[in-house]
Amino acid sequence: MDELDSAIVRELQRDARQSNRDIARKVGVAPSTCLERIRLLRERGVIRGYHADIAPSALNRGVQALVAVHVRPLSRAVIDSFKAFAVGLPEVTAVFVMAGSDDFLIHVGAQDNEALHAFLFDKLSPRKEIVGFRTSIIFQHLAKHDPAPLPGA
Repeated sequence: MDELDSAIVRELQRDARQSNRDIARKVGVAPSTCLERIRLLRERGVIRGYHADIAPSALNRGVQALVAVHVRPLSRAVIDSFKAFAVGLPEVTAVFVMAGSDDFLIHVGAQDNEALHAFLFDKLSPRKEIVGFRTSIIFQHLAKHDPAPLPGA
């Protein structure tokens, strides 16, 4: 990414709903140039989508948790199967495949503590490949939605 691409990405991170004309004006290029750059950024996979940031509580997910999961045997088939299972659960908002002591980190949103408890014991515990899990309740989630490109990017 060059300086122009980085400037366009920063503008989209700040407000993805602004018009192409507004972005072009802010980064100092013609609208046609800006539109072409955005198209190329999408094609290269730099821009993966445009999303609304919605409060979890508005979606009846007042309790957030991170669940660290250990699975065995550690094989590609087990990892792929569990990953597909976890991402398909309605309570799950993100699945991370990890290296280190945890095999997965799952971000879960539930209505309340009772619903989280039911999720853990009714949906995770019965899975034969899970040998253990550890749950951490999230008190606050401070997300950074506009990371700047690092040098060399």
